[in-house]
Amino acid sequence: MNTTAPPRVPPGIHNAIDYERQAAQHLPADRLAYIAGGCGWDQTVAANRAAFGHWAIVPRLLRDVRAGHTRLALNGQNLPHPFLLAPVAHQRLAHADAEIATARAAEATATCLVASTLSSEPLEAIARAMGDGPRWFQLYLQPRRADTLDLLARAAAAGFSAIVLTLDASIQLPSRSALAAGFSLPPECTPGNLAGYASAPAPTLQPGMSRIFQGAMAHAPVWDDLAWLLSATPLPVWVKGVLHPEDARALQAAGAAGIVVSNHGGRSLDGAPASLALLPAVRAAVGPHYPVLLDGGVRSGQDAFKALALGANAVLIGRLQAYALAAAGALGVAHMLTLLVEELQACMAQAGCAVLADIGPGALHPNLPSSPC
Repeated sequence: MNTTAPPRVPPGIHNAIDYERQAAQHLPADRLAYIAGGCGWDQTVAANRAAFGHWAIVPRLLRDVRAGHTRLALNGQNLPHPFLLAPVAHQRLAHADAEIATARAAEATATCLVASTLSSEPLEAIARAMGDGPRWFQLYLQPRRADTLDLLARAAAAGFSAIVLTLDASIQLPSRSALAAGFSLPPECTPGNLAGYASAPAPTLQPGMSRIFQGAMAHAPVWDDLAWLLSATPLPVWVKGVLHPEDARALQAAGAAGIVVSNHGGRSLDGAPASLALLPAVRAAVGPHYPVLLDGGVRSGQDAFKALALGANAVLIGRLQAYALAAAGALGVAHMLTLLVEELQACMAQAGCAVLADIGPGALHPNLPSSPC
């Protein structure tokens, strides 16, 4: 007889952000340190969260929002809400069912899932768990172009409708907090997508060569690689990791379908600006109609509202996804997404915004620092 307790929402979950606190009760300390941390001193992780506190939402009166909704069109798909599940690698760190549980939650909530190249489960298994749900595939360019082409073909065959190319992770320094906790990636978390593909050969460094420039960056993508990728797949290619407005303009001109304003959740360059802080400049650079997403620090519907007001079409949920997965598996991720949508709707209603197009910079007011007494 199966004596396993049925899944349930943990007690004390009232808002989506409560899953962050709850995850500490379900994860070993070293795994929690890795998931919660970024790189270096975690300055950018903290900056991502702090940036949302720089803005207040202005309530409005007597607005008729009785026909309100959160629907949007993105990548040629109609979605019920502007939350996407970000590509989170190695999800078996958080739960035994890994990306399969996340995919089931995405299907249950009609949420677009962006599956990571570094998923614990193969992309085909993730697609099967999603049924007909909307899904995109996050791509790291492989050392051999033949392997990248194989990943692209597999993604298209499995029904992934867009490619999200990550370009800001050629160097990822470890988080000091994860090092202090003794974290190392367990063997069972080895990416299921990359079995049989060649690893990058270690460059031979001559005397005087740099371990960074001639070493770690030897296989880093350049503009020619992006041009090749755009010609190699019929799927729309989004680019993730954009912070500089000039990069945004160049990617738009190169033919990227859209961009994700992101600092890799603080896992790329420690001390980089918060994603939200540079979102308005990126939006101004590409104009009002080019698709722009944001990730980094979103923990609530209010956070999402602020990102939409500052220029994002939608937001991606990363760490909160992992926290909910750790706390309650597929049910936790689905419940977390439901809470986020309801929080956004409540915020929209009080700010007098019936639809996403009503949300703009005028809905926000800068939070001025308090004067000392």
